[in-house]
Amino acid sequence: MQIIKAGIIGGAGYTGGELLRILIHHPQTEIVFVNSQSQAGKAVWETHKDLFGDTDLHFTTDLPFDKVDVIFLCSGHGQSVKFLEENQVPAKVKIVDLSTDFRDESNGFTYGLPELKREAIKTSDKIANPGCFATSIQLALLPLAKAGLLKEDVHVSAVTGSTGAGQSLSPTGHFSWRNNNISVYKAFTHQHLKEIGQSMRFLQDGFDKNIHFIPYRGDFTRGIMANVYTSFEGSLDEAKTLFKSFYADQPYTHVSDSTIDLKMVVNTNKCILQLQKECDQLLITSIIDNLTKGASGQAVQNMNLIFGIDEKTGLGLKSVGF
Repeated sequence: MQIIKAGIIGGAGYTGGELLRILIHHPQTEIVFVNSQSQAGKAVWETHKDLFGDTDLHFTTDLPFDKVDVIFLCSGHGQSVKFLEENQVPAKVKIVDLSTDFRDESNGFTYGLPELKREAIKTSDKIANPGCFATSIQLALLPLAKAGLLKEDVHVSAVTGSTGAGQSLSPTGHFSWRNNNISVYKAFTHQHLKEIGQSMRFLQDGFDKNIHFIPYRGDFTRGIMANVYTSFEGSLDEAKTLFKSFYADQPYTHVSDSTIDLKMVVNTNKCILQLQKECDQLLITSIIDNLTKGASGQAVQNMNLIFGIDEKTGLGLKSVGF
């Protein structure tokens, strides 16, 4: 059985911790090192306390690239470019970057949304993992773009959990502000709009419509619910047929005929979509976990694809349910 040897850069944050939780139990992966400047020398479980008893790994400042097959870059945005400028990663080592730095597919990176670029991912050495909001919103739009049916502006209202803001302290991230509260941020200007537009143009040549995106900070820890709507001339049944056909061979994206809620996907690598039609507007509700399908779970899915193993390996995760 193939064993993939992995290194994690920036393992102390939320995405690094989530990646550790998945890879520790991945049957075909061995974690060789977990790099962290701030936590060096500490046991991994001292930072990620739920991993007590699961691993004896310690954080290190070492970078033994010669001992790994793949590295995951989990540091903050702008740090991946800096890291690769300062460190010579051997050509044989695959890279999965979870920052925004290469999502424009610069420097030889492939945009890592499997539902969009599965075949390209399989032959790539460097993957730019999509953003969490971008993943949720794109999965709501890809079937329409593929069919050339994005003919009018797209409107999006989406809410994310507090883990989407990262682990660093901030005025809008701490419990006493976020609890029992909700707020809008980066209205119409969110950084994920760039990669969403890029993907729409990849599928629908000449796409030039506006995507009006209003993001919300939610008073919960994990998950994203995006409500996406645009004009659609067909019936609801026609829309469902289009979406179910597009995602028929995708293991983690599903179309539900029943009402959906966020707990159905929290702690999983799934995206669940629900469609509704009112007048000429098609509403697509899209739910994901921002830390798994929106970050670390999708990164592992990409790793599996790169190394030619079943993309579901290590991702049989159970939702919280209640």
